[in-house]
Amino acid sequence: MSRPRRAERPPGRPAPKARALGLTSATGLVTGSIIGTGVFTMPAVLAGAGTSSLVVLAVIAVGAALLAVLFGQLTRRIPDADGGLYAYARHEFGDFAGYLTGWCYWVSAWAGNAAIVSSWVLYVDSLFGIRAPSPWVNWGIALAGLWLPAAVNLAGVRKTAWFENATVVLKFVPLLFVGVVGWFFASGKNFGAFNTTGGSLYNAIGIAAGVALFAFIGVEVAAVTAKRVRRPERNVGRASLLGTALSAVLYLASSAAVMGLVPHETLVSSETPFVPAFEAILPGAGWAGTLVAALAVVSGIGALNGWTLVTAEISRAAAKDGLFPRAFAWSDRRGTAWFGVLVAATLPSLLMLWRYTGDSGLAVFTFLVNLAVVTVAIPYFFSACAQLTHLLSRRHPVRRLLLARDLAITGTGVLFSLWVTFAAGYAAVYQAMVVVLAGLIGYAFLKAARERHRETGAPASIRPSDGEQPRAA
Repeated sequence: MSRPRRAERPPGRPAPKARALGLTSATGLVTGSIIGTGVFTMPAVLAGAGTSSLVVLAVIAVGAALLAVLFGQLTRRIPDADGGLYAYARHEFGDFAGYLTGWCYWVSAWAGNAAIVSSWVLYVDSLFGIRAPSPWVNWGIALAGLWLPAAVNLAGVRKTAWFENATVVLKFVPLLFVGVVGWFFASGKNFGAFNTTGGSLYNAIGIAAGVALFAFIGVEVAAVTAKRVRRPERNVGRASLLGTALSAVLYLASSAAVMGLVPHETLVSSETPFVPAFEAILPGAGWAGTLVAALAVVSGIGALNGWTLVTAEISRAAAKDGLFPRAFAWSDRRGTAWFGVLVAATLPSLLMLWRYTGDSGLAVFTFLVNLAVVTVAIPYFFSACAQLTHLLSRRHPVRRLLLARDLAITGTGVLFSLWVTFAAGYAAVYQAMVVVLAGLIGYAFLKAARERHRETGAPASIRPSDGEQPRAA
C-alpha cells in the first residue's frame, strides 16, 4: 500500500514552528520565573514575623501547587489554549472576560519586570562596587537588565529556553547549598519567637503572606506559554507542579536555614541576609557579599528573561484573536512575537526612567509590586471560575470521587485567589481597580474596530430608531 502524501502547504505560508519547550525547559521556565531577586531578602522579611512565617510560607506553597494542578487540568481540557489563563477565561466566558484576564495579566507581567529590575540594579551596584551611582548610571544598568533578556528572546524560543535553563542551574545549586549544608551550622537559639511582631498572630500572618504570595507568582507561566510547549496536555501540568515544588523546597530550606544561621536581631535588620549566612558556614569568607550579589544578578536576569517571554506571549495570543492591537501578533521567521518583546522591554524602561528622575520613584515601585500581586490574582480567579463552571455544568459524565477531588482543587483555587487579593491590602486593590477601568477604555476601541470590520456582531438594539432595522448579533 502506498503511503498517503502530505497535504501541500499553501504557497507563501511559512512552515509551522516546532514547539521548542520540552518538560525540562518548561519546568526551568516556571522555576526561573518564580525565583527572582526576592529570595535573597525573603528570610529577613519572614524573620520580622517570627517562625510562624515558615508555616505561612508552607501553606501558600501548597496553595500554589494546587493552582499548578488546576492549570494542568485546564490545559488538558483545552490543549490548544493559546495564552493560558487568557484562553481559559475566553473559552468559558467569552471575549470580554478573555480580554479582561489578558489585560490584567499583561500589566502584571511587565510591571513585575520593572519591580524585579529595580531590585536587580542594587545587586549590580554591589557586585561591581559602584558607590553612590548617579540616576543615569542606574538607569543604564536597568536598561541592560531589561534589554539583554529582550535580545535573547528575539533570538528565538530555543535560545530563551537554553538561557533560562542555564540561569536556573546557576542560582538553584548555591541556594540549595545554604538550604542543606547550612543546617549543619544552624543554632536553635538564633530562631526568633513564633510571633515577633508584638501584635496579634493575624498581623504576623499578614506580614509573611505578602512576601510569600509575591514569591510564587510565576506558577502559571507554563500554561501561558503552552503554545510553545511540546505535548502541552501532559507537560504543562507536570512542569507547573515540578517548578512550583522545586521553588517551594528552595524557599523553605534556604529561608529556615538562614534563620538558624543568623541571630534574629541581626537578621531582621539585614538587607542582605545571605551574607551573614555564608559567613556563618564559612567563617572569614570576605567574598560572601560578592557571591550573594552575583547570585542575585544571575537570578534576576533569569527571571527577567522568562517574564519577557511570558509578557510577549500573552499579548500575542490576545492580538491573534483581535483582543489586543494587531501589532502584538506580528512574528518573525522564528515565530517570535518581536513587537510584543520590544514593548515588554520598553514599558519597564520608561518606568525606570521615571524611577530615577522623578521625586516619587519609591512610591511608584511600591505601587508596582502591589499592583503585580492584585492584577495577577484576577486571572487566577477567572481561571478557577472557568474550571468551576465546567465541573458544575456536568458536560461530561465524571465519577463522583473524581468530581469531588476536582471540585476541591478548583474551590481552593477560587479561595486562594480571593485571599491573594485580600492580603494585598485596600490601597493595592484600589490601584488595581483603576488599571482595570483603564483597560475597559481600550476594550471599547477594540470592540468598535471589530464591529466595523464585521469580525464580531453588534449588540441587539432594544429600541431601534424609526426606520432603522436592528442588526443581528
